[in-house]
Amino acid sequence: MDESKLHEAAGRAMRAEELLSDELLAGAFTTLEVAYARAWRATTIDDVTAREKLFLAINIVGKVRDHLGASIANGKLAQAELNELTRTAERRKRFGIL
Repeated sequence: MDESKLHEAAGRAMRAEELLSDELLAGAFTTLEVAYARAWRATTIDDVTAREKLFLAINIVGKVRDHLGASIANGKLAQAELNELTRTAERRKRFGIL
């Protein structure tokens, strides 16, 4: 990847970490999961459509959380790559290799 994309990924990771650590968002995820699970358990045996929709809703909340986690992981890898590029550039400069 080029440096601009690495910087972008590292920035997204920082933002994703902020979001996942935000109490309001964490509370929203928890509230939604609990509400969906409660509604899912309250469905009647004949209400297959409602159960399927609630099952999907619970999974979507998890997928959003997983997506943010993947952004964090990708950003950490991008930051490590940027750090390595910086170290390599410093070594080249130190030894006069341009």
